[in-house]
This record gives sequence, structure tokens and C-alpha cells, in this order.
Amino acid sequence: MLGRLFSLLAVATASVLAQDIVFDSAHNATVIYGTWSSGSMGVVTGSGFADPAKESFTYPNTTGISYSFTEDGYYEIARYRYNSNGSQPSCITGVMNWVHGTYDLLSNGSIVTYPFGDGYQQIQDGCAATTDFIEDYNDTELYQSWEIFLDSTLGYQLQLYQYDGSPLAQQNLYSTTPNMLPTRSLRNTTTSASSELVINARSELATSAGARTQGWSAATTVAIAAGLASLVL
Repeated sequence: MLGRLFSLLAVATASVLAQDIVFDSAHNATVIYGTWSSGSMGVVTGSGFADPAKESFTYPNTTGISYSFTEDGYYEIARYRYNSNGSQPSCITGVMNWVHGTYDLLSNGSIVTYPFGDGYQQIQDGCAATTDFIEDYNDTELYQSWEIFLDSTLGYQLQLYQYDGSPLAQQNLYSTTPNMLPTRSLRNTTTSASSELVINARSELATSAGARTQGWSAATTVAIAAGLASLVL
């Protein structure tokens, strides 16, 4: 829950600080549309990773991340990672994560993703009371900035920066055609107050973007922050 609140607060504030993106050949060597995958490209979005109808995963041979974007505003994310435990080094947590929905490329250089509400993740932790469980995952996510460049060896590379500016793993262009599951809700879920807040936040974003190229107004930021705070009362 806190992760969702923090990500939405980041959406409400980051665009005020960012500068307008320049869509030129030096910054973006090719379009973002297609499927991208990190490392050896063992993790790829689409039917080979997640089966939402069964709420299950097909485990890849390697960890990694994969992002897909369509030209008409849909996205999908597949993530497989291990999280270390500093206090208990032998307790490694494995996380399989899948989510999809719609996205906006903002004029200030940010990307905001809005999930359909049917995302989920599987967490395995041999040291926890419950060692293996599946839970919903439907966080709105902010990527502070992004760039695409051409590597002489690896080809086109996508670099995404998280809401706090920290870089994600560099991703290779896997396919210029997005490799994705159908762009609609794929399993039965319930709508929460936070999902409604995401819809309201997107409406505010669209309104503000039309009037201010630098991002949301201070009034918009305060209003959304107040709405987020009400979720934890």
C-alpha cells in the first residue's frame, strides 16, 4: 500500500521539477515502441512469462526485466528479480511481477503507467512465515526520464530512470513489434479507492498538461497529495 502511495505522490510532484524533453536523434536514436529486455533477454513480456487467467508464471532461466510499449498508448512489464537481505544474507527473496495497462509520455521527459487492475506478483521467501504466495500488483509507476541510444555492439538500448532518478537495468531492443498479452483486463479483480484515485490523477494530468508544459500546477499537486493521504486514514 505504501509503495502505491509513494509512486502516486511521485507522479504528482516530479513533473513540476523536470525540464521539457527534446525528442531529437541524439537523445532518442529510435522510437520507444516495441519490446525491450535486459541482459541476455531471458525475461520477455507476453504469453511466455505470465498467464493472468491462471494467475501463474513461467519461470525464465535468468532474472531480468522487460518493457513493451505500443504506439497507441498501451504497456506491459515483466520482472523477475532476487532481493537480498542485509541482516540475513542466506534469506534471498525471489519476485515474479507482471502488470499492464496504459501509459503517457509526458512533455517533461517522464513516463507514467496506469495499470488495468489485473496485475499480480509471486513472492518466494524461504525465511518467511509464508514462503510462497501470490498477491495483486497494480501500482501506478513514474519513470522520471528515459533515453534510447545506439550501442555499437548491443544495438538500440533503452535506459529508464525510476521516480527517484535511479537507473533500471539497461534494456536491449528485443522486437520492434510489441510482444504483449491482449491490451485489456485479463482476470476478475475488484476496484479499490486507490484505483479511482489513479483515474482522477490522470484526469488532472491531462488537464494540466494542456495548460502547462512544465508539469502540474502547485494546486493540482496539493489536491492529489491530499487525496493520497486520505487513503491511509
